[in-house]
Amino acid sequence: MSNTAVQPVVENAKPVVPEWKKNYRKFAKNPIGVVGLIMVLAITFISIAAPLLTSHDPIEVNLDNKLLPPVWQENGTWDHWLGTDEVGRDVWARLVYGSRVSLSVGFFAVVISLTLGTALGIIAGYFRGKTDFAISTVVDIMMAFPFILLALATIAVMGPSLLNMILVLGLTDWTQYARLVRGEVISLREQEFVQAGYALGSKHWRMIWRHILPNCLPSVIVLATLAMARAILMESSLSFLGLGVSSPTPSWGFMMSTGRPYIATAWWLATLPGIAILITVLGINLAGDRIRDMLDPKVD
Repeated sequence: MSNTAVQPVVENAKPVVPEWKKNYRKFAKNPIGVVGLIMVLAITFISIAAPLLTSHDPIEVNLDNKLLPPVWQENGTWDHWLGTDEVGRDVWARLVYGSRVSLSVGFFAVVISLTLGTALGIIAGYFRGKTDFAISTVVDIMMAFPFILLALATIAVMGPSLLNMILVLGLTDWTQYARLVRGEVISLREQEFVQAGYALGSKHWRMIWRHILPNCLPSVIVLATLAMARAILMESSLSFLGLGVSSPTPSWGFMMSTGRPYIATAWWLATLPGIAILITVLGINLAGDRIRDMLDPKVD
């Protein structure tokens, strides 16, 4: 008999794919999401590189060049290729500098509301009892007020400015984060890994920072992405009503407001900033939907 031992067959182990690469593949599967991300990156680049993309001052008045049409229409010039407004300011310059206002308001308002809402949601869901009751009552009261009326009243009292706009949108939109995070924290408290942490004597702050917060972040990031689009729309709406960024600072909503009386004779004044808002919000929504799918473990 042969004494040769039978060697076990060892299967080749599959290489471990990093998590970031899995998420990238899931995101790239949807070309619409990629298009949305490209749109957002393009608008962001335009806002950052505004001084390099135009040589005109967005607030410089030149009545000799007022209401010049875009270059493809009769009397249009390449010097003002998207035309000028009712006081001779270059429309392209106001559009690219106006993107800074919209993106700044959207980003910083979301940062404020996300930070405040997430913190209060974690406190309410983790400690429960009277703390949860008090925070939930404030959330219910805040959500009972129509958002647009609350923002209008606050801006009317504080006065229109970029800082006030950011504060108003940030401090009135935190309730949705608080509700979302509170519900997730209540569910997470019953999970085995959290109960194990309690059994090992982990402190509250460590449980929140190491275990509770990381598991809430995916949902919060998705909500923040979509909330940024809503904040940009709100800023444009309030600026259209004259309660946003004060003149002569370029703002897409304010440009639409001042261009409305000329819609029949100078269509570009209101139409072009409206298209800019459409592209920005659409791009954020398309990218945000795909980010939601990417962070959802149930979606392949």
